[in-house]
Amino acid sequence: MRSFGPPLADAVLPSVLKSCAALRDPHLGTAVHGFLIRSGWGADLFTANALMNMYCKLCHAKDDGRRNSPAEVSSGDAVGGDSRKLGFSHASQIRMGPLGSVRKVFDEMPQRDVVSWNTLIAGAAENSMHVEALEMIKEMGVAGLKPDSFTLSSVLPIFAEYVDGHKGMEIHGFAIRHAFDTDVFIGSSLIDMYANCTNVDYSRRVFDLLPNPDPISWNSIIAGLVQNGMFDEGLKLFREMLLCQIKPMPVTFSGIMPACAHLTTLRLGMQLHGSVVRGGFAENVFVASSLVDMYAKCGNVHIARRVFDGMPSPDSVSWTAMIMGYALHGPAQEALSLFQRMETENGKPNHVAFVAVLTACSHAGLVDEAWDYFHRMSNDYGIIPRVEHYAAVADLLGRAGKLEEAYDFISTMHIKPTASVWSALLGACRVHKNAKLAEKVAAKIFDIEPKNMGSHVLMSNIYSAAGRWNEAAKLRMTMKGKGMKKQPACSWIEMKNELHAFVAHDTSHPCYNKIINALKVLLEQMEREVMYPTRRMCFMILKKSRREICYVVTVKGLQ
Repeated sequence: MRSFGPPLADAVLPSVLKSCAALRDPHLGTAVHGFLIRSGWGADLFTANALMNMYCKLCHAKDDGRRNSPAEVSSGDAVGGDSRKLGFSHASQIRMGPLGSVRKVFDEMPQRDVVSWNTLIAGAAENSMHVEALEMIKEMGVAGLKPDSFTLSSVLPIFAEYVDGHKGMEIHGFAIRHAFDTDVFIGSSLIDMYANCTNVDYSRRVFDLLPNPDPISWNSIIAGLVQNGMFDEGLKLFREMLLCQIKPMPVTFSGIMPACAHLTTLRLGMQLHGSVVRGGFAENVFVASSLVDMYAKCGNVHIARRVFDGMPSPDSVSWTAMIMGYALHGPAQEALSLFQRMETENGKPNHVAFVAVLTACSHAGLVDEAWDYFHRMSNDYGIIPRVEHYAAVADLLGRAGKLEEAYDFISTMHIKPTASVWSALLGACRVHKNAKLAEKVAAKIFDIEPKNMGSHVLMSNIYSAAGRWNEAAKLRMTMKGKGMKKQPACSWIEMKNELHAFVAHDTSHPCYNKIINALKVLLEQMEREVMYPTRRMCFMILKKSRREICYVVTVKGLQ
């Protein structure tokens, strides 16, 4: 076009810059930028906006080490206000970061519109320059321009990342005052923000007020519910989404699959797997990783391995999910072998992978191997042990009966032990009937979490097992004095595609009377079997307990 010499139209250069951004070619982008300067198009508003957008997409979002918290912005000034309160100059600060080229183009623009500001703000937010992004919104207001829905949706993820629900509410209030709250982009960002701040009720209210929620809004609310442990609600909304003829996307399946994993609803998980295959998402690494995790947590490690083996290039999440599946349900050697493959094929394992391999060693009683992995984690890979790693090693030593060694190990941690680490040792003390050490461990737990219900109950059971009834009663009275009340146990069972929940001492199930009658019949059959045991039943008892063997042989007179 240039060789033929016709004058360039307004839309030509923005399209060329968009192509440079899509090609991720910085040299070509810089060359086009030079042409803009020479030809005088650099002053054109639309062309300059496209140039800024290109540089935003070309920069690699490198963290410049200044991930400041938005809490540094003065309270009440999330939108609008004095731009000099933080006391730094954008010209000196941002040019030093990854957005230097973007800011330079912005500063040289003779005129700027909302798109110009939005491009700069979104680029700063995506590059973790959070304080700068919030400060630019203030500067935008000083320049006489009002933030629009794109501006707000760019900064809401900042508050979600820092779990700052108060600042997010200020943005929400601004959106309501300016009639942006029904915008689907703002709605989706608000849903994510509130969900990350564990305020799921607000997420649901925002979603319900959207007049026409789009697929992103549906995915946001479903993922938010599942991430906050509201698995049944997430599945219910997923079904409503299908009834509304909203087609699931890969992110939909990766968001809803953890609900099946936590509820261990294997049948529903397999149905979702079928939908994944029919939708052509089976090779998506995020969806496949969710499937591996779901099958592993539901106890079907064979299908999990088949899904894993079918992945063209599994990522670290996939490897870790498969290793953890073997650690919890399968042979430990398979987990260790897979971890070695991960080191060879996938490169550097992360801290979660080491939690998985240490768990495998713990469940198999491989003390020496666990110590080797624990030391290799820091020596070979530079990973500083976290609480999860210490808890896994403490659990391993406790299972192996090395209680004193476990106590010394926890006491010499480089970080302060949490109640969960001590609780792993307390459970081992109960198994190995070491009440004396259990008292020391319980004292540590009660000092950290005075109202830790599980540890109180466990310590009471340890006293009872040791015949120390006075201490057990005293501990129960202490629990009552603290206002602690044990939560009733709950179990789930899936029958004919329907999930049934049973809570201890609860009679609200519609089939409660039928269940009790069936239980009575089974108890009567069990009593008759004990009175007149068969050879098969005797064989089953022989496999379980010496005490019951003596009972069968001496009392029933069987040979």
